[in-house]
Amino acid sequence: MTITSVAPVISATGISAPAFSDVLAYVTAQYQSIYGTDIYLGNDSQDYQFLSAGIAMPINDLNAAIIAAYNAYSPASAQGANLSSVVKINGLKRDVPDNSTVDQIIVGQAGTTIINGVTQDENQNKWSLPAIVAIPPSGTITVTATCQTPGAVQAGIGAVNQIATPTFGWQSVTNATAANAGAPVETDSQLRVRQGNSTALPSRTVLEGTIGAVWAVSGVTRVTPYENDLSTTDANGVPGNKIYLVVEGGDSTAIAQAIALKKTPGTGTYGTTTVSVTDAYGIAHNINFYRPTYDAITCAITLKALAGYTSTIGASIQNAVAAYVNSVAIGGAPGGTVEWDSALSAAKSVSGSNTFRITSFSLSGPGGAGTPDVTLAFNHAGQILAPSSSVTITVT
Repeated sequence: MTITSVAPVISATGISAPAFSDVLAYVTAQYQSIYGTDIYLGNDSQDYQFLSAGIAMPINDLNAAIIAAYNAYSPASAQGANLSSVVKINGLKRDVPDNSTVDQIIVGQAGTTIINGVTQDENQNKWSLPAIVAIPPSGTITVTATCQTPGAVQAGIGAVNQIATPTFGWQSVTNATAANAGAPVETDSQLRVRQGNSTALPSRTVLEGTIGAVWAVSGVTRVTPYENDLSTTDANGVPGNKIYLVVEGGDSTAIAQAIALKKTPGTGTYGTTTVSVTDAYGIAHNINFYRPTYDAITCAITLKALAGYTSTIGASIQNAVAAYVNSVAIGGAPGGTVEWDSALSAAKSVSGSNTFRITSFSLSGPGGAGTPDVTLAFNHAGQILAPSSSVTITVT
């Protein structure tokens, strides 16, 4: 390939730069035009080494840096700090490591105000309520409590049932859904997905705008939306003319407010989590949505170890399968399943895949062995919390 310049070129298709071999050929041709074509430029010559390492390579490195800088302005290709900066144009910021949260049902005398309330679960973990919780006339309110211990603290349904800071008029507390585990710092790929979803905020369809608003709530990690636009009950048992979202993570009140601001007037919401939202006219509306129910998934693998296989590679297989299961959309949308083939592909994708052969692979859920996929209900999510015990590997 003959080139006329070693500089990067920006065109309608983006930015491009010559390959290193083309840059070297260009520099060599220029050198020969000065000193003559009979100059010796073998690989062992000092002149060739000077042209290659001293001129062509720095040009190639500079071109790579220019391309990286150009791509840093696009959410699709920006990385690290650049991506964190670019998504600000969508009103987003990268999620920092957070603590586990759980929706708490507070029961007490109407008018009771709980200040800096704390609850406790069966494992003695403490959960902080919002700074001020006012019990309404109904005597019940749902709020989101945050675990005081950082990390993925788990709490099953009904586990957070102790009042750690007794307050006159506060009678009981429990949780109707499992806790949402705390998450590490948001990865680039996760932030790109959230940025893509956020562009639905000004969408033409109201449901897409509602979904985009919910995704924009800090801490939300998964959302699966449903709409029953018929007048009859749908296959999920939801009455007609309702929208219902299954949302993982995020503050319940903020999620409810996002739904209330975006849904059309007269459209009902449905779900097991209910939050009262007051509109601009002072009218209170109950906004309903679901929190996911987690189905414990297990995996049994039998493999034949080849030269180079180690227990570290086995652990990588376990983590890869768990990562896939934990990333499947709530309800398994669109297929409704934790897919056997995708889980197997995840296991085979690890570094060192040439050191083993998988001879048997099966998935199981709460209902037993998959066929071979594990089906998820519309508001359920597959979950593997401990890969080392939930993904068993038998080596032959």
